[in-house]
Amino acid sequence: MNATTPLVGEPLAVDLVNTLTAEGDLLEDPGALGAWLALEADRLPGFGGSADRVALQAVRAVREHAAAAFGALADGRRPPDSSLRGLAAAVNAAPGRVRLAWDGASVAATVRREGAAAERLAADLAQAAVDLLADPAVSKLRRCGAEDCVLLFVPAHPRRQWCSPERCGNRVRVARYYERRKAER
Repeated sequence: MNATTPLVGEPLAVDLVNTLTAEGDLLEDPGALGAWLALEADRLPGFGGSADRVALQAVRAVREHAAAAFGALADGRRPPDSSLRGLAAAVNAAPGRVRLAWDGASVAATVRREGAAAERLAADLAQAAVDLLADPAVSKLRRCGAEDCVLLFVPAHPRRQWCSPERCGNRVRVARYYERRKAER
C-alpha cells in the first residue's frame, strides 16, 4: 500500500473524501475514478469500473461538499450551510424509489434512482455522506495523527490514531524510533 493507493474500508463517504490526499487527487481522471469505483463495487453496485468526465465532475463536487462538512466536524465546528445544501442538491438531483424485499432472513432495502448515470452516482455518494452526517458515529470522526496526512477516519477503537497503521502508523513509529536512536548517540 502506498500514498497513491486509495484507502477503503471507512464509511463510503469518508473513503470518497480520502481520495484527496496530501500527495494529490486520487480521482485525477475518469480512469482513476473507475478504479476507485471498482474498489468500492460492493457498496456502489451498478457503477462498475468505468466513468466519464461528467461523472468525475459530479463526484468531485460531492467530495468537496462532504470534505468541508466532515472537516468542520473533525475540527469541532459546525458544517458549512453551503456544503449541506450541496449534498442535499446532489441527493435530490436523482430521486430514488425504495424497494423492500424479504430475502428469507431479513428485509433488504434497495434504492433505484432516476436520472443520468453521473447524477445517480453523485446522489448515492451524497446520500452516504448525509447518512454519516446524521449518524451519531460522526462524532467519532478524526483526522489522522500523522503530521503530513490529511485523511479522515471513524475509529472502531478509541485509541486509534492513524488513517492506516500500514501507511501512517508505521511511518510515525519509524520516525520516533530514529529520533530516539539519534538522541541516544
